[in-house]
Amino acid sequence: MRWLLAFGLLVATVLTIVIIDRQSQGSSPPSSLLPPSSSTGPGPDHAAQGGGRGPVGPADGVVPDDVTVYDDGIPAVAKLDADLRGALREAAGDAADDDVDFYVNSGWRSPDYQNQLLREAVAKYGSKDEAARWVATPATSSHVAGDAVDIGDSDAQEWLSEHGAAYGLCQIYRNEPWHYELRDHASDRGCPRMYADPTEDPRTRQ
Repeated sequence: MRWLLAFGLLVATVLTIVIIDRQSQGSSPPSSLLPPSSSTGPGPDHAAQGGGRGPVGPADGVVPDDVTVYDDGIPAVAKLDADLRGALREAAGDAADDDVDFYVNSGWRSPDYQNQLLREAVAKYGSKDEAARWVATPATSSHVAGDAVDIGDSDAQEWLSEHGAAYGLCQIYRNEPWHYELRDHASDRGCPRMYADPTEDPRTRQ
């Protein structure tokens, strides 16, 4: 009887040790079951999301809804070239008399944000050559330089198409009716001939 009791106690002890060991292993799953970000660091798109410091945001020029040319608290507006910003505000004041509002879809952009847009364009259009018709590189983008603005709403684009030259505001690319830049002599000589798309612009070939 004593032998049976000792044997039963030994079996119970072994079972307890096995259960505790399995529970401790379950609290630390093998690395193969962890998310890639936990074991391998940033994924391949991380550089496009902010150059190693996380996704881009308003500080990079991402624009929230309903931003106007008067919103100095928005970096996309505040970091535009001062003369361009002034011309936009002058034009917007006169356009308001015609019940037309100027909304900014995009203005100044950081190189990180521009790079993200370029990568997205390559993925959308299937090649760098086709993407170049819509998005410049960070080194050649007039948005990164603070020299370009994309105006939202078709009525504002139509108003600028008709009246923009008087303020020096010119559409630069025929395929982008929203993209405007400042041309100093446009009020006297009219806006220069538009490029079909950014690939024809000598500035993008630098």
